[in-house]
Amino acid sequence: MVKTHNLYTNQEENTTVSSAKKPRLALKDAETVSANGDSNSSGLEKDPVIQRTGETCQEPSCSCSSENQQCHTTACAQEILEILKKGDAFVLDIDLDFFSVKNPFKEMFTQEEYKILQELYQFKKPDSSLTKEDLEDIVDTRIHQLEDLEAAFADLCDGDDEETLQRWASNPGMKSLVPLVQSLKKRTEVPDYEMVHQAGLTCDYSELPHHVSTEQEIDCLIQSVYYLLKNLPKPTLVTVARSSLDDYCPSEQVDTIQEKVLSVLHSLYGTLDTHLVYTAESSPLEAD
Repeated sequence: MVKTHNLYTNQEENTTVSSAKKPRLALKDAETVSANGDSNSSGLEKDPVIQRTGETCQEPSCSCSSENQQCHTTACAQEILEILKKGDAFVLDIDLDFFSVKNPFKEMFTQEEYKILQELYQFKKPDSSLTKEDLEDIVDTRIHQLEDLEAAFADLCDGDDEETLQRWASNPGMKSLVPLVQSLKKRTEVPDYEMVHQAGLTCDYSELPHHVSTEQEIDCLIQSVYYLLKNLPKPTLVTVARSSLDDYCPSEQVDTIQEKVLSVLHSLYGTLDTHLVYTAESSPLEAD
């Protein structure tokens, strides 16, 4: 029987465009720990856990091949256990966009605008056989390319008149600035050029991940996490990052995914004292 949680909520200041709301999930019988923070998270603290003899963890249901999953996750667990032997404690960080993820910039810009951004910020992955000197030249070229683009969009923030636009478009590799700015101005009176640059920085030789999972895919991934954690020792601290304020984890799925993750943690670790610090208006969370 899992007791009702004592819930504490905090609201952090929104200091950046994709501000970090850091939830924590801490086990109260933990010793001194250190953890890497994550953004947009929900946090929990765990009550002391008494060894539960005769109890079995309830496995999440999923229609995917559980036998193959168990083999794969057991192998992963063995690798992780070897790493954990180097210390007395470890921090478990779960990011909910592992289960379903969006590239928010694909919704922010039209298909053609995103294609232009990819052209402007394109970068060819260097060959592994290149010399150190060659690699240094490639890095210098990339730095100058990004600095020029940053300066261009900073200038456009101050004024995107035709003269300014044409001046920057006359630079090598920047000709496509013209159709990009024209398209943006058709859709919005004052384009957010700083955000345009931030989006461009994600375009090089690969894209941000983008796969909105089905319910079945989410359940299978939840089951994989269950099998993995089942084979690992109890963590000292657990953080759960929602990644929803920056739209990486779909807003229409994040609460459902969080509920499933919490259910797994309950089944493995027992009573949890839950802290949802990403919102100051959360109601107490209860479990059967």
